Amino acid sequence: MPEQPEQPQQPEQPQQPQQPQQRALTGRRVLVVRPAAQGLDSAETLRAAGAEPVLVPLIELLPPSDGGTALAAAVRRLAGYDWLVLTSANGVQRFAEALGPDDLPPGLRVAAIGPATAAALAETGAVVSLLPERFVAESLVEAFPCRETRDGGGRVLVVRAEVARDVVPGGLGAKGWLVDVVAAYRARPRILTEAERAAAAGCDTVIFTSPSVVDAFCDQPTPLPVPGTVAVIGPVTASAARRRNLPVHIEAAEYTIEGLVAALVAAAS
Repeated sequence: MPEQPEQPQQPEQPQQPQQPQQRALTGRRVLVVRPAAQGLDSAETLRAAGAEPVLVPLIELLPPSDGGTALAAAVRRLAGYDWLVLTSANGVQRFAEALGPDDLPPGLRVAAIGPATAAALAETGAVVSLLPERFVAESLVEAFPCRETRDGGGRVLVVRAEVARDVVPGGLGAKGWLVDVVAAYRARPRILTEAERAAAAGCDTVIFTSPSVVDAFCDQPTPLPVPGTVAVIGPVTASAARRRNLPVHIEAAEYTIEGLVAALVAAAS
């Protein structure tokens, strides 16, 4: 029998990426307690994974107690700093408002605590010189260079929430830097309405993205029911939850909202 001619190979078709996130969380009602603007961003990521987000902000963001006076003064002195450190996208927004149309001084290096902060900085045209591997204060301090000389220079401006952990300023001070801290905003807990409480009670999952929202959840005048699944964005928030006697079922490996949703998807798969 004559040999059959070899059939020409068809070019290999690229595999279509699997999209488990589009269905993995279908049927899940996820309570989102972040401040309103961040909650909307989180909701988009959750919907892409099939979840039904329920937005009940537990925190509202307000100007700092001094009305922004210290931030405005620090912006006027920016040329005297070697580094600008921002620890949240909220801080970036308020810093940008204080800076106005002016550019950052040449030579000023900028550090961001995580990708959301870096993305917010990029929108202002700032170039981020330092982004730590893990998106927590401890990692930022570890990645930050030591001050090379104590003769002149060596000043760092840290722009953050009015109430925050002192890991960054303390850690940078220990590395020889002269650190000024200014408040860009303050977070105030909200007391939920009855409608919001009812919406929260119908959720099977809650995501916590900071210690402040954990405290606001636990400090409601009438205790909120704890959903069956508690997911947290990273170890700092996990510690805050356990300190308030909340269970932690899921902790994100990457400390972003995308990482948190990915952890929920992995647990549901």
